[in-house]
Amino acid sequence: MKLKPLGDRVVIKVKEEEATTASGIVLPGSAKEKPQEAQVVAVGSGELVDGKKIELEVKVGDTIIYSKYSGTEVKIDGEDYLIVRQNDILAIVE
Repeated sequence: MKLKPLGDRVVIKVKEEEATTASGIVLPGSAKEKPQEAQVVAVGSGELVDGKKIELEVKVGDTIIYSKYSGTEVKIDGEDYLIVRQNDILAIVE
């Protein structure tokens, strides 16, 4: 199945973080913070503002930092994805 986001929405795949601390202590899933770094998988066509279409600043393949509690989680073909608005994306990692 393929996802095609609408408007200013972006589909991202959240990167998994290390499960151990620097000192070697293994953290259970409940003790870990939600990661904020992700890979862009698909982008929408753009946002309409005053009748003009504005293209999105991110593109497929970009690594991004997004707001901690944003987006909608979806599961497609056993993979977990997050759908966020472009406004929820804070930065592109270069």
